[in-house]
Amino acid sequence: MAIETERKFLLKHLPSALLTRGIHICQGYMVNKKDRVVRIRLYGDKAFLTIKGPSCNASRKEYEYPVPKQDAMEMISLFCKKPLIEKTRYQIEFKGFEWVVDLFSGSNKGLVVAEIELDTVDQVFEKPDWIGQEVTHDPRYFNSNLIKRPYSTWK
Repeated sequence: MAIETERKFLLKHLPSALLTRGIHICQGYMVNKKDRVVRIRLYGDKAFLTIKGPSCNASRKEYEYPVPKQDAMEMISLFCKKPLIEKTRYQIEFKGFEWVVDLFSGSNKGLVVAEIELDTVDQVFEKPDWIGQEVTHDPRYFNSNLIKRPYSTWK
């Protein structure tokens, strides 16, 4: 069984390290319920099918499998609700941890979040100076909810 433990934050400002290459991501949801999510993701020139269980204290079961890119494109077209999640992902190393910064586009343009994956919920880590408010437990920031209520519709 795979367990994903991650924490999510808003940014105070964009780090200069973002001036490096990012990877474009397009993802759609075939199943999008509170207790389970099935998503298909195009990640650069690769594609993945991901199944996630419910979140509990920043952790959840997650299973991810590579799929042929052409199959993923068809699944997105045929089975995923719109709008899709579109973003550019940047990876930044800081004090022994990899931070992922997502700059959203499309209907979520303007939203920028950073995530860090941890081994345990209580694992200690140092935050870079560009990390702001934590939004790990705010469901508005879940990608699966951003297709239901895009950032562009928030007031």
